[in-house]
Amino acid sequence: MKTSHAITTAAAAIIVAAGAFYFIDIDQTQEGKLPNVDISVEGGQAPEYDVTTGSVDIGTTEKTVTVPEVTLEEKEVTVPTLEIQPAQE
Repeated sequence: MKTSHAITTAAAAIIVAAGAFYFIDIDQTQEGKLPNVDISVEGGQAPEYDVTTGSVDIGTTEKTVTVPEVTLEEKEVTVPTLEIQPAQE
């Protein structure tokens, strides 16, 4: 039981890490600049960004798995699926 939890946690960490590099495409469209500061504050501008994200499709698929009971037999159960599309530039 502990091994499957560790594998699930590691897989989730890998998906998050992959998402950090491939799932989001950020292009800075405008430079930022600091305001002129004397006694009063003038101007200033925050940077602008175009952000394109990928999509995540979560669904189900039928799989045959062994289910523990008094006797072991194969049953068809619904299991989750996950599709990740990286951002398109």
